[in-house]
Amino acid sequence: MREDNIIHLRGLEFYAYHGVLPAENGLGQKFIVDIDMYPAIWPIDSDSIDRTINYAEVYAVIKDCMENKKYKLIETVAEAIADRVLKEFPCERVRVEVHKPNAPIPGIIRDVSVEIWRGGRK
Repeated sequence: MREDNIIHLRGLEFYAYHGVLPAENGLGQKFIVDIDMYPAIWPIDSDSIDRTINYAEVYAVIKDCMENKKYKLIETVAEAIADRVLKEFPCERVRVEVHKPNAPIPGIIRDVSVEIWRGGRK
């Protein structure tokens, strides 16, 4: 794995129903996902999509994780995303951050997020 080859997807917004409170599961809210992928392949001498990670396909996987299942914890959402990306793409390591900008906290906050690293060494 080359540490200097990274594919970033930033600011992927989804309306989903994750949360501990019943209102979160019923009303839903906006979530934002950032992901960094460290590919096992790279198009050094090629201009072919077959030599890299198709980020449109990665987006579809993240969308499925975000919108087609309800989780109580954004920690669990991040794990689901990381697990699928590592299994379905030629990716050695990922960093996934799930933001919950409207978390039900009685105070003024900009954002709540979790960040996980999965795969090979950091």
